[in-house]
Amino acid sequence: MKLLNFFRIELSIFSLLAALTGGCGKSAPSTAAIAAVNDFDLERYLGVWYEVARLPFYFENGMSNVTARYYRDDDGVICVENCGIKNQKIVSASGVVKFKNFPHVGELEVSFFRPFYGDYRIIMLDENYTFAVVTGEKMDKLWLLARKPFPEGKTVAAIIEKLQKLGFDVSQLIFSQTGARREL
Repeated sequence: MKLLNFFRIELSIFSLLAALTGGCGKSAPSTAAIAAVNDFDLERYLGVWYEVARLPFYFENGMSNVTARYYRDDDGVICVENCGIKNQKIVSASGVVKFKNFPHVGELEVSFFRPFYGDYRIIMLDENYTFAVVTGEKMDKLWLLARKPFPEGKTVAAIIEKLQKLGFDVSQLIFSQTGARREL
């Protein structure tokens, strides 16, 4: 429990610093020209997603076996719980999710440290809701998510190829599932 509380405090401090210094230093290109998915159905998106790969992100340094669980709490608030393994210990962070504009568009905002929210833009989502690609405002944030921890390598390779064409630096991708075979 002490580790979980420490992790939440660490996350809160990092989130505050990131929000306050967001305009400092070299900035990655914008993702504004990349459309978020339309015909988005939140109820189908809820549930557990396995992080297949990500671009380096300070919050997840050294983490493996990362999952995100999206659900509604008793009050109907959309929540997310991210979990992973770091230094052989399970760590987690809980947050809230809200729509940025319209509920049928995959543009959301997530907060692990209110009142600060970050963009969560779903730019790829297959029709069966088994694979999703999420980014933020800038191209330095990218997550490939799947309903299974080890999706088919051909599918992952095709998505990575599309992401490279969009301008993401896929050479920096970190595959987060321990023991995942890269059949790319």
